[in-house]
Amino acid sequence: MPKVTIIGSGFAGISCATFLAKEGNEVTVLEKNSSIGGRARKFNAKGFTFDMGPSWYWMPDVFERYFGEFNHKVSDYYDLKRLSPSYQIYTSSTETVQIPASLNELYDLFESLEKGSSENLKQFLAEAKYKYEVGINDLVHKPSLKITEFADTRILTGLVKMHLLKSFSKHTDKLFKNPVIRQILEFPILFLGAKPSKTPALYSLMNYADLELGTWYPDGGMNKIIEGMEKLALEQGVKFITNQNVIGFNFDKNKITSVVTDNNTFESDIIISGADYHHTETVLLPKEKQSYSKSYWDKRVLAPSSLIFYLGVDKKIQGLKHHNLFFDEDFDTHAEEIYDNPTWPSKPLFYACCPSKTDKTVAPEGKENLFLLIPIAPDLDDNESIREKYLDIVLTRLEKATKTSIKEDIIYKRSFAVNDFKSEYNSFKGNAYGLANTLKQTAFLKPKIKSKKVSNLFYTGQLTTPGPGVPPSLISGEVVAKYITKNN
Repeated sequence: MPKVTIIGSGFAGISCATFLAKEGNEVTVLEKNSSIGGRARKFNAKGFTFDMGPSWYWMPDVFERYFGEFNHKVSDYYDLKRLSPSYQIYTSSTETVQIPASLNELYDLFESLEKGSSENLKQFLAEAKYKYEVGINDLVHKPSLKITEFADTRILTGLVKMHLLKSFSKHTDKLFKNPVIRQILEFPILFLGAKPSKTPALYSLMNYADLELGTWYPDGGMNKIIEGMEKLALEQGVKFITNQNVIGFNFDKNKITSVVTDNNTFESDIIISGADYHHTETVLLPKEKQSYSKSYWDKRVLAPSSLIFYLGVDKKIQGLKHHNLFFDEDFDTHAEEIYDNPTWPSKPLFYACCPSKTDKTVAPEGKENLFLLIPIAPDLDDNESIREKYLDIVLTRLEKATKTSIKEDIIYKRSFAVNDFKSEYNSFKGNAYGLANTLKQTAFLKPKIKSKKVSNLFYTGQLTTPGPGVPPSLISGEVVAKYITKNN
C-alpha cells in the first residue's frame, strides 16, 4: 500500500487526501498549524465564532459533486440555506441595492436601473451559463500539463463562445451602461487578480454562479465544510497530524524518500504539497530540484492580499445584511492601487460580512459578529498603525451608512493581513487568493501539478490548476489525486 504524505490541510489538501485514500493509499496529512482547514480555519473568542477566511458559498453543485463521489450528500455533513437577498451593495454612503435571490426580481432590478437591461442580462447569463458548464465540467478537471489536453471538439468549437480573448470590461461595455450594474457584474472579478480590462470575459461564468446559482450559507459557518470533509476523509482512512511544520525532504537521487518536519520524519512514496507552491519550491527543495527559477516567480501576477478585521460588537447593527459590499468609493482607483501601482488604497472599497444576521450560534445574543475585508496589493509594508488607520476609515463609513455607532461598542478585535498570510500559511508575497486569473496564467500556463525535477512530488491548491477559490481548490485536489491514480 503506497504511503502518501500531503502537506497542508486546506480544501485542496483534504480533497486530494480523500480521493487517494478511496483508492487504497495510506494517506497522512501534515498540518503546520494547530487546527486543520488552512485559510478556512475558525477561532472562538468571547462567545464569538469567527471564520478566518472564505465567507462566500458559491457553486453548490461543486460541493454536491465532491461528496457525491463518495456516495454522500452535502446534507449528510452540514445544512445549507440560500441567502435572500444574496447580498447588499452600498453604492453611496446612503443608497443601497439589494441583489435578490429570485431571477425575475433580478431582471426587474436591472430594468429599474437601466431600461432594456433585463433582456441584455438574460443574454449575458445564458452565455455565462455555457461558460460555466464547459469550464466547470470540462476545463477545470484537466491536469493542464500540456496544451493538447484542450484539443477536444466541445472546447475548440466553444472557444469563441468562451470569450477567452475578449476582456471582461469590453464584454460588459457592449451590454450595460449603468454604473451600478457594472459594479454588480465586476465585483467578483476584483478578487480574481486583475482589473476587468485585463481579465478574460470567460470569467463571466462567476456571474452565473453568483446571480443564478445563488449565495448560500452552511449553518454554523464556513468551517462546517472543513468539518464535513474531515469526517469524510477519516471515513476513508486518512490520518491528520497537526503542529507539523515541514522543513525539508530526504532524497534518493530525484525521488523523495521522506518528509521532514520540526519534530518528525515521515517515510513517503508519494508527496503532494497543498502548501504554498512557491514556498515548497524555493524553501523546501534544494535549488537543483526546483522546477521554476526566481525570475519565473518574480514575473507571476498575483491575486490580491487582504486586510481583515474580526470584530465582536456589543449591539445589533441595523441596516446590514449577511453580505455587504461597500462600493461607495471609486472602483477603478482602488483597482489601480491593487494592480497597476501597488500601494495602500487611498479610498478603499471594502466588504462587511455579518453572519450573525443569519446564524445565532456565531455571536452571543444581542451582539454582532462582524468580518471586514479590504482587498489590497500583495507584499505591502504591513504594521499595526496602518491596520488601525484602515479600521478607523472603514468603521467611519460603516457608521455613516448604517446610522449606528460601532467603534465604542467593539468588545473583541483581531486583525489579519500580509504579514499573517506569510507567517501562518507561508504565502507567496502574503497573497490571499493565489495567482491572478489572467489569460497568460490560465489552464496549462499555470505552475504544473507535477514537479519537473522530482519524480514523486505533486502540487495542489490555489497556485496551480485550476486556480484560486474554494470550489476550484476542491477540484484541484481531485484532479491531482486522479492523475496520480492513473499514472502511478
